[in-house]
Amino acid sequence: MKQGLSLRVSQHLALTPQLQQSIRLLQLSTLELSQEVEQMLDDNPFLERTAEEAAREEFGIDVSDAPAPREEHDSDRQSESDGEFAPSALATSADGASTTTTASETEAPAAEMSDQEPDWGGDGTVEMTPDDGEWGGEAPASSNNLGPNDGSERTDATELARSQESLQSFLHRQALSLRLNENDQAALRFLIESLNDDGYLEDSLPALASGLAGDDNDQFDGLVHHFQVALGLLQSLEPVGVGARDLGECLAIQLKALAHENETAEEKQIRKTAILICKQPMELLARRDFKRLATLTRSNEEEVRSALQAIAKLEPKPGRRFVDVERNIVVPDVIVTRTGRGATLKFRVMLNPDVMPRLRVHDIYAGALKAHKGEGSQALSQRLQEARWFIKNIQQRFDTILRVSNAIVERQKSFFVHGELAMRPLVLREIADELGLHESTISRVTTAKYMSTPYGTVELKYFFGSALGTETGGNASSTAVRALIKQLVSAESIKKPLSDSQISDMLKEQGIECARRTVAKYREALRIAPANLRKAL
Repeated sequence: MKQGLSLRVSQHLALTPQLQQSIRLLQLSTLELSQEVEQMLDDNPFLERTAEEAAREEFGIDVSDAPAPREEHDSDRQSESDGEFAPSALATSADGASTTTTASETEAPAAEMSDQEPDWGGDGTVEMTPDDGEWGGEAPASSNNLGPNDGSERTDATELARSQESLQSFLHRQALSLRLNENDQAALRFLIESLNDDGYLEDSLPALASGLAGDDNDQFDGLVHHFQVALGLLQSLEPVGVGARDLGECLAIQLKALAHENETAEEKQIRKTAILICKQPMELLARRDFKRLATLTRSNEEEVRSALQAIAKLEPKPGRRFVDVERNIVVPDVIVTRTGRGATLKFRVMLNPDVMPRLRVHDIYAGALKAHKGEGSQALSQRLQEARWFIKNIQQRFDTILRVSNAIVERQKSFFVHGELAMRPLVLREIADELGLHESTISRVTTAKYMSTPYGTVELKYFFGSALGTETGGNASSTAVRALIKQLVSAESIKKPLSDSQISDMLKEQGIECARRTVAKYREALRIAPANLRKAL
């Protein structure tokens, strides 16, 4: 093969570290961003929290209205790139004053960043006025408005979750009042620690004993005996039903605890029938097979119906209220509130200041590096530039979230007035084309980001839904159709629940083309049981 030289002209897109960081920060959730900020604060000496944020972290007070005095340093006269990032620095205007352009899938909200701070004007909010002619009147008052301007002091949910007592701690505290010997006390403690989050004992007593005794048969028999004694004690503790091996045993324990001195003969018979039902296969209970249950329990159908009503009032998961709820907390990134009424009705779109980190470049360290250029200054200058990039990327992240939220509220105005039944079809491309971004950027923004609305806190992806055809030639949002299915099911007769075919026909009567299989898919997504399981519920 002959060697040679040739010239070729080509273009390619290079992902700089700054651009890669911008893309990664954009797709992080609020919790992940908080962890990323903490990691960067530990790794980069040039990055620090603002004085207000540090005081709030340390003392739990809000000093945002009273800026802390700062000493005058030479570094204060540097370029604005060393400025701080605070919530008041983020805003967009209704006429789209802040601009972000992206044309390729790999582009982030800010493909290029200069050393100058962007112009963040305004108060960090966007106010939007609905089209009264389109909405048709005044919006109904919402009882579950989650806006921050309700004037009441609310306890932080995260602190409540952290201070919540666990199920094991609650049971151990009760066990202290029991007078037990050392072996029974150890067995009870072992069973308590073997419970799952729902309060059930998943492993059998012989299985637990074999794991401790090994091949020693004498020790195995002794452990089983102690575990049997401890299990009886465990099931006598609060919450009632804890320590059960299965759902039937859990319900039976709770039914036995309902016995009281003033119990009538009829109540006693119903409770006895309910206990017998709990000993039968749970499939019969789920299917409401009254005839089969009446035969197995040797009672009549009327008693079975009364017994099932008593069972429905029980708690199938005794440890539910002790589960650490911190993992289920959703902190909204964007807050939408209603202001005014009638013709003056507006929506205020603002970023949640509680999730926005307040960061700045350390003035003293930056000034010292600028004044003393010596050995190792190049590496330190690189870390300083990384701190500036990090602050700018966070600014761009929240700016993009606000812009996308603004566009969503503009497109889904009817939802914020009338609820999910008024949701319109919306796809990622519509928002991307409006803002000049790529669909992948919109997907990153709307994933694991939440918005607090007058109708509850929902993920930004909730506002996007496919379109279903209508008889008039228009389109209906799949989200609105699901809400309509839920409304139809809630209004059905418990004796004659609606089948999927009937629901499909009812939707067609309202002009919505929705096949039976589509109805079944939406019903399963809403966690609604089939018609045969909803009967006589």
